[in-house]
Amino acid sequence: MKTNDIKKGTRIQLRNGWQGTMKDNAKGNTRMAEVEGFVTEMGSVYSHDIVAAQGPDGNWIPIEHTPAQIKLRKIAG
Repeated sequence: MKTNDIKKGTRIQLRNGWQGTMKDNAKGNTRMAEVEGFVTEMGSVYSHDIVAAQGPDGNWIPIEHTPAQIKLRKIAG
């Protein structure tokens, strides 16, 4: 699954282990999500930080990043 295929309302897993819920249907290098971390906040997350999305059956589906997202991850550190 690619990050552009993640729809609003889908549960996501971030690279740092936190989970969240997608809040938009946008495409690109940033997406809007409600993230449950130390506190629950809504804001932009980089697409390259999303590592898995929860499918309709409840299983986690790994995310395939585009070459542009991989390049941005290397720049962002």
